Amino acid sequence: MAEEGEETKPQGGEEPPKSAEENAGESKAGAAGILPSVALNVWPPSQRTREAVIQRLVQTLSTESVLSKRYGVLSPSDASDAARRIEEEAFATASASSAPIAASVDDGIKTLQIYSEEISQRMLETVKAKASSVSRSSPATTPPPSDGGATVENALPTAAGGESSASSSA
Repeated sequence: MAEEGEETKPQGGEEPPKSAEENAGESKAGAAGILPSVALNVWPPSQRTREAVIQRLVQTLSTESVLSKRYGVLSPSDASDAARRIEEEAFATASASSAPIAASVDDGIKTLQIYSEEISQRMLETVKAKASSVSRSSPATTPPPSDGGATVENALPTAAGGESSASSSA
């Protein structure tokens, strides 16, 4: 046992041999100092990310949630159509508001925030319009309270984690 412990200790000020992982980490760190810095692209989101946003919108619009308790749920097909429209419109609006090429990560983050706010606002408009059309077609149904929706808007999650713009524009 004493021999094992001695093998791992540095002898005479020498460093113990490094593992392949340690060597790989050093070469990456050394290369980073030589190579130009890599830019982080936040905008535009990948197609995979956009599809994930659409799927989350479909889930939010077609299942029980804070939003559906107040305004009702959409059928899966209506939710899918609405989610695609909401995402496409939000993407177009955010893209139009950004520079042709995001000059910095901060520009990309600002554009991503616009995208998120647009999704939240359009989602809320969609469910309010649906609730309004349902209440007009069935007089026995009580329309949602007209308190401006501040409670629901503040509790409304956004696709990218930002605040809901609906509460600031109401």
